[in-house]
Amino acid sequence: MLLLLFGALLVGGYFLLHMTYLKLPRCKSAVKLHGKTVIVTGANTGIGKTTALDLARRGARVILACRDRRRAEAAVQEIIRESGNSQVIFMQLNLASLKSVRSFAENFLQSESRLDLLINNAGLMNTGKTEDGFGMIFGVNHLGHFLLTVLLLDRLKASGPSRVVTVASKAFEMGKLDFNRLMSHRDLASGSNNFQLFKKYSSSKLCNILFTYELAKRLQGTDVTCYSLHPGVINTEIGRYTGFWWRLCQAPISFLFFVDAESGAQTTLHCALEQGIEHLSGHYFTHCAPLLNIEVKARDDAAAKKLWELSESFCGLS
Repeated sequence: MLLLLFGALLVGGYFLLHMTYLKLPRCKSAVKLHGKTVIVTGANTGIGKTTALDLARRGARVILACRDRRRAEAAVQEIIRESGNSQVIFMQLNLASLKSVRSFAENFLQSESRLDLLINNAGLMNTGKTEDGFGMIFGVNHLGHFLLTVLLLDRLKASGPSRVVTVASKAFEMGKLDFNRLMSHRDLASGSNNFQLFKKYSSSKLCNILFTYELAKRLQGTDVTCYSLHPGVINTEIGRYTGFWWRLCQAPISFLFFVDAESGAQTTLHCALEQGIEHLSGHYFTHCAPLLNIEVKARDDAAAKKLWELSESFCGLS
């Protein structure tokens, strides 16, 4: 009897936890997107796929910008089937290759007349180097998205009002930028064990937030706004390249405390669709609301400017 009572208390406590602390708010926007064009990077799985499906249901022309053709084309068919919107297409994009980013931008600008939403969603926590010799996490999570955004800015401006939404993470709180290491090693930190990979991931998310902060300054006077966000603690495939023991230890935590991709897409959708938030351009959002008391390092003007200039140099833009 005591065991049954204890079990009931555990289940009740877990349910209460999910309905309060772990429950994420939903995007309330009813905006329709007929005639609008959207790019979502990493849209063949997880939060990106869920985001793309929602935008397709609203009538947008949705470009799934992904590396894996097979998985992306399968996602395209699934989204078309579930949304009833045939204006969903795949375009090849490998964020670990600056050449691929340039090729994607060129192909997009030649084939599409407008761009209303750019959602920089793709991310990974993987060891190794990019095609251009950058740390994989820095190269994909920040640098590839930086170049993609810059190359598409003129089309975004011409299509205004338009938005750039970049999926960051609360993990940025554990991140830091060592510009000396970035310049000398083209990476955010040393090492390749799971903890060191997480440190690099956290620092790449700080890059996402500083990039958005600096981008907002450079977009002042235009009809383009930008936002970064924490999607929540989500059960996705982002850690699929981490070691076996890391994944084994994380599995029960993910099962019990992480929420699904649909919940994780809600703040992305809020930043993409909510009307009246234009004055919050450059801000970081969580739980479908701006975090106004964000850490000082995420509002470091000098660091944001230096990261932008270094990124330009790395991409051959300066």
